[in-house]
Amino acid sequence: MSRSILTPLALAVSTLLAGCSLMPAYERPAAPVPAQFDGAAADAGAQTGAVPVADIGWRAVFTDPKLQQVIELALDNNRDLRVAALNIDQAWAQYRVQRADLAPGVDLGGSGNGSRTPGDLSGTGQPLVAHSYSATLGISAYELDLFGRVRSLKEQALQQFLSTTEAQRSTHISLVAQVATAYLTLAADQDLLRLAQDTLTSQSESYRLQQRSFDLGAASALTLRQAQTTVESARVDVERYTAQVAQDRNALRLLAGTEVPSELLPIALPDSASADANVLAGIPAGLPSELLQRRPDILEAERTLQAANANIGAARAAFYPSISLTASAGSASAGLSGLFKGGSGSWSFAPSISLPIFDGGRNRANLDVAKVQRDIDVANYEKAIQTAFREVSDALAERNTLGRQLQAQQALVDASADSYRLSQARFERGVDSYLGALDAQRTLYGAEQTLISTRLSRFTNLVTFYKALGGGWVEMAASADATASTGR
Repeated sequence: MSRSILTPLALAVSTLLAGCSLMPAYERPAAPVPAQFDGAAADAGAQTGAVPVADIGWRAVFTDPKLQQVIELALDNNRDLRVAALNIDQAWAQYRVQRADLAPGVDLGGSGNGSRTPGDLSGTGQPLVAHSYSATLGISAYELDLFGRVRSLKEQALQQFLSTTEAQRSTHISLVAQVATAYLTLAADQDLLRLAQDTLTSQSESYRLQQRSFDLGAASALTLRQAQTTVESARVDVERYTAQVAQDRNALRLLAGTEVPSELLPIALPDSASADANVLAGIPAGLPSELLQRRPDILEAERTLQAANANIGAARAAFYPSISLTASAGSASAGLSGLFKGGSGSWSFAPSISLPIFDGGRNRANLDVAKVQRDIDVANYEKAIQTAFREVSDALAERNTLGRQLQAQQALVDASADSYRLSQARFERGVDSYLGALDAQRTLYGAEQTLISTRLSRFTNLVTFYKALGGGWVEMAASADATASTGR
């Protein structure tokens, strides 16, 4: 046979043995969102060349030492994060199971058999006793992956493992944000409780003075009852915020997964003037929408999509022949003493091929299922991007106005305080009724409550903005790489 014929034949045989893949080439779907976030250009925090939020570790953002320790407690003890880590271990084990199918399984076996045939059946008239022994080393039903079915299933398992890894990172980021939000909410509710207690104290004193004036006939019953309403209203708020603070502590304890020492609990929200320095470091914007591609939940959706894409390859391979090999080699003898003597060698080789002819449409239906699942995962991936885009856009919209809201609310508190002081002075001089001073006090109290809520909103907006852009990625990526190099 000429060289011109042998060369193509050798290439064909080597290609056949290497196998081919029927898995479709993966292409990332286009992001169904604008290239830039609405309001990004107007964001005062945007800076050219600023470090993207996803590259900033949470310790660089949450700089309060107490808050950092609470977050560390949560990362060590939170049960949701623990389940996410166990899901990674499970997915990795499943991937190893699927990967093992690429190599033949080699088994060592041994057997012995004895039988006795009665003399009237032996043909010699004498009972016949026979023994046989064997020892073999072989492979059983090893599938030659000519059309990539096993490799497609291995790729699917790998992508599912990577998806669970991204899910764990997403849980990590969410947990950090939830702990920070719960910590700040507890601080704000303690401020509200303190305000209610101070109001109760001051209004109780005012009520006591009105009661004395009423006893002396200098104040009417209406004035006395009006003073009493402010006392009881403040008393209700004290009880309400006392319960709220207890609930906030319970929420923080659940997130931490353990008891949070009292010395780590916040006392109050920091002053607005030093808010960023005391609790949250300044967050650069880094606002092209392409940064969403680094969010773990979006990467998780994409890994799931890639797993579905690989499953199509396995479904396609079911239409093609399946070749399996069973082979063994060993030794066989009628007696144990001769089992490993010369001439006792034995072997077997049993290839098999299966070609689907008629299956009632099962393979076609399985392929349709795989394709539809891929389309579903495409839609889920696109929705994940759209959801992330909205979260960032909402955080930006609020971020661009909260500074002005806080300034306006502080001005309202200052004006209300002046109004209350003047109204109280006019009442004490007998110029106005007590109702004017009472209305001014209620306005001031409400304005101070709203100021605390606005300050809390400013803090939680920064937390939400940090989380929405995938903050904390660098620390977790480094941790994941270390885990992969040591444990896998």
